[in-house]
Amino acid sequence: MQRHRQAKWDDAESEGHEPLLSEKDLTRYELQDTYLPDELTRESIKLPSLSEPEIARHYTRLSQMNYGVDSGPYPLGSCTMKYNPKFTEDIAALPSASVHLDRPSETAQGTLQIYYELQEYLGEIGGMSAVTLQPPAGAAGELTGILVAKAYHEYNGEAAQRNEIIVPSSAHGTNFASAAMAGYDIVELPADEDGRVDLDVLSAAVGESTAALMLTNPNTLGLFEREIEEIADLVHEAGGLLYYDGANLNALLGRARPGDMGFDIMHYNVHKTFATPHGGGGPGAGPIGVREGLDKFLPNPHVRKEEGEYVLTTPEESIGKVHGGMGNWLVLLKTHAYISRLGDSGLSDTSAKAVLNANYLASQLELDVPFEPFHHEFVASAGEKDAADFAKKMLDYGVHPPTTKWPDIVDEALMTEPTEAESKTTLDRLAEAFNAVLDQSDDAIEAAPNETTAKRIDQTQAARDPVLSWHQISD
Repeated sequence: MQRHRQAKWDDAESEGHEPLLSEKDLTRYELQDTYLPDELTRESIKLPSLSEPEIARHYTRLSQMNYGVDSGPYPLGSCTMKYNPKFTEDIAALPSASVHLDRPSETAQGTLQIYYELQEYLGEIGGMSAVTLQPPAGAAGELTGILVAKAYHEYNGEAAQRNEIIVPSSAHGTNFASAAMAGYDIVELPADEDGRVDLDVLSAAVGESTAALMLTNPNTLGLFEREIEEIADLVHEAGGLLYYDGANLNALLGRARPGDMGFDIMHYNVHKTFATPHGGGGPGAGPIGVREGLDKFLPNPHVRKEEGEYVLTTPEESIGKVHGGMGNWLVLLKTHAYISRLGDSGLSDTSAKAVLNANYLASQLELDVPFEPFHHEFVASAGEKDAADFAKKMLDYGVHPPTTKWPDIVDEALMTEPTEAESKTTLDRLAEAFNAVLDQSDDAIEAAPNETTAKRIDQTQAARDPVLSWHQISD
């Protein structure tokens, strides 16, 4: 195994940590008089007085104390933590990419062209008739999609009776939350013995109260719902809509489209599928696509092309705005750049390698993988070991661990998604880490991690008395 020891920069004057910039070489500056009231001003302020090398080294040290997709593999299942190519960052940093949200459309034709083309790209990829780019995150996309479904039922005079949304037990927690936020009762759908939707159970669950079924395909076990057309028929015959959670679209790119499977509404996690950065609360973007007939309910405004010009229009039965402007512009710009660079063949190659990498990695593990055949991700079991402890020990081998404890259909779940970006060499290193932890004693695993900048915390104490400020550490 590759030797790993994460950096730790100690500073005796800063309680044993890399000091903040505001703690380094402070210089007092006198402030000039202002027209503001005295109670809102101060006479002087202390600011760091640092050279460029000092600042560069400060941020380099912080990066060495952290772990991210630039450091190594990041196989968090379902999160699709891809390596973020730097060319998209370069495009987003161009001066011409800076545009004010309120510029008149006639002076922002280039920006609106990017929006329009991305709407078309995503619609083609998902098999959807129309796309809105407004939602600023995947969960916001879910809520927007469910609000479109609600508007559809209101338009048909059935909103009062259709008060239930069906969600599989292994679905993302945001599915349950989005449906509840939109005012719906949740009907939880247990999986059958092979980890997929049980048609008999679904048939008993759908009815006149059903507004929609929210489904991920492939699901959180990486399994494709083979009976997806029958599932769509059951929901549609009951008068409901079929909603696609785009978390696992990485497995389908260029090969299958949710719209062709019978889905009516879907959201795209462009920060997952199309390699724009995400995590730590943002940035993100969660466009949604809809089938023909649902486009009139999309948020306002919507970009259209009329007589050679790009214009902002209001769908006739719009649910209104769900975000300022037209969504997270720079994230969407990176998405456009990524799709444009890869093209049709590149997107198909992405999904092929994502599936290949997941299956190769699983084949190298000594752990049990109970559900097969899977696609871009799989769920292994830590067996008699605690999955959370298992994950913490993996950190000592210089790799990020997978998602743990979920879905709970697998005991001590280790949900793993290597993505298409990783090489065989990296996958072999990742497999070695999994297998090395499996051979460790329980005592060694429970004491981990030992080689990281931050050691194991008391999670119960952290939940009860969270440290919300850096300065609390020394209080």
